[in-house]
Amino acid sequence: MHTSDLNIQLPHGESVTCPAYTPVRDLLHTPTDPETGLPWLAALVNHQVCSLDSSLSMNSQLSPVTFLNRHGTRVYRRTLAFLLAKAVHDCFPDALFAVEHSLGDAYYCTFQRNGHTGIREQELEAIRDQLTLIQDQNLPITRRSISFAEAEARLLEQGLTDKLNLLQYRNPPQITLMECGGFTDAGLGVLAPTSGAVPLWKLLEYEPGFVIQFPFWDHETKQLTLRPFERQPHLFEVFQEHKRWGNVIGVNTVGDLNSCCAKGESSGLIRLSETRHEKHLGRLADQIAEQKGIVRWILVAGPSSAGKTTSSKRLMVHLRVNGLRPVRLELDNYFCAREHTPLHPDGSYDFEHIEAIDLDLLNDHLERLDRGEEIEIPTFNFKAGQPEYHGNTLKLEEDQVVVIEGIHALNPRLTPHLPADHKFRIYVNALTQLKLDNNNRLSTTDLRLIRRMVRDHSHRGHNALQTLRMWPSVRAGEKRWIFPFQKEADATFNSSLDYELAVLKAYAEPLLHTVKPTEDVYGEARRLQDFLSLIVGAPSMDVPAHSLLREFIGGSTYEEDA
Repeated sequence: MHTSDLNIQLPHGESVTCPAYTPVRDLLHTPTDPETGLPWLAALVNHQVCSLDSSLSMNSQLSPVTFLNRHGTRVYRRTLAFLLAKAVHDCFPDALFAVEHSLGDAYYCTFQRNGHTGIREQELEAIRDQLTLIQDQNLPITRRSISFAEAEARLLEQGLTDKLNLLQYRNPPQITLMECGGFTDAGLGVLAPTSGAVPLWKLLEYEPGFVIQFPFWDHETKQLTLRPFERQPHLFEVFQEHKRWGNVIGVNTVGDLNSCCAKGESSGLIRLSETRHEKHLGRLADQIAEQKGIVRWILVAGPSSAGKTTSSKRLMVHLRVNGLRPVRLELDNYFCAREHTPLHPDGSYDFEHIEAIDLDLLNDHLERLDRGEEIEIPTFNFKAGQPEYHGNTLKLEEDQVVVIEGIHALNPRLTPHLPADHKFRIYVNALTQLKLDNNNRLSTTDLRLIRRMVRDHSHRGHNALQTLRMWPSVRAGEKRWIFPFQKEADATFNSSLDYELAVLKAYAEPLLHTVKPTEDVYGEARRLQDFLSLIVGAPSMDVPAHSLLREFIGGSTYEEDA
């Protein structure tokens, strides 16, 4: 072994030596995973996600990544968005194109050309044909680093103001660009090595724009598969409404947010965003009050760190203003005795399963309350794993409504015997309209993960490592128990705040720095650090005590009600 050679640990205990600066791809025996046939999309080098053309400069642990890895799924989608931008540019270089937000297993995209907003059938067909050609050609996707000055001049020449805005408050000595077949874009994440490595997708019209749909791995057929696309008009309108709001206040991208914060104008943005929340909650309360005497049950659900708790408490204030007397019914008090709790395959308790709730007891109580009878509410002793009764009774009066907040609140199995017209169902999620730039969306899931990380540390004593390790399980629970039922909602409350990432940055970055390269979730921590490095921070002092954001950073006026 030469003194400059490196020792590389591969999966399954295999170890190899290679010269320094050997590209990762040279150590992979095949271009695809022998077990699944899926192409290698990237690699984890010392737990950090790297492209296959990355050069190894130190002794490393190396693990190739396919679509089945959560990092690989992101690479797949990011690569397709990049190639879609290339296809649009190839066909219509004068068009304005943007990847806006996720919509189920797809990204919604906008298209504007010759003064016409929206995409015509023949234009979409041309883009579809070009993207198919790009895929069939299996073109290499390469990274290239250029000086800041050269990158700035090139972006200015091409009129890419969205990317220039992202550089306005950054000064790295060099900029990474991604290139494929003469098309260049800013490198904001790892991409697949070739255009043929992302073989399955579908372009569908979704007025006024279109969607690019992504596949999933079918464990039965052991291949990538596309589901029938399910339109989500209500969720889509929530995104559209927020985008219109962004246009009004002039904050649609992270670059816009950075400019606002750098100019010392974040306090104004905070006031606007909080007033918008207040207005939406007031509208929800008005809708419920208009059905006074009919609606008795307000069911609030949403994924982790969507802000359900503060949203529910603030809604209750608005309901009081409307002449109603809301009360909370805690689902946690209706957990099954521990011996009846469902189990995960590994034998651990599955507290997120709907049958972890004593559905028979809950529905008996709900029906009796709905008929005007009195019940005795249990108090669940989490230490003993048993419900207890301490004489806590409840009987609804004419002007009272009950707020039930929890992950299963929209699941029809939770309240099957309550009359449908007695229920008002609200879905809460943080559906941000901000983008990094026109071709790179901002993940609403990442926003919730950052919120949760900050809250876990400040309220639960958990470190970032614990939160990151727990997050895949949380996401799996959301996909099973929350997202399938969002269409049951009568209304959606969008809990995102356009300023919040600028405030969360100061809380989240130090936590992420504690996750070291030896940890298995280091790649996730680095990805979030790279993302937060693009954002200019803002002070938290202007965040009001009633803000939903206070649920995560602390100092909420509602904490005393917890």
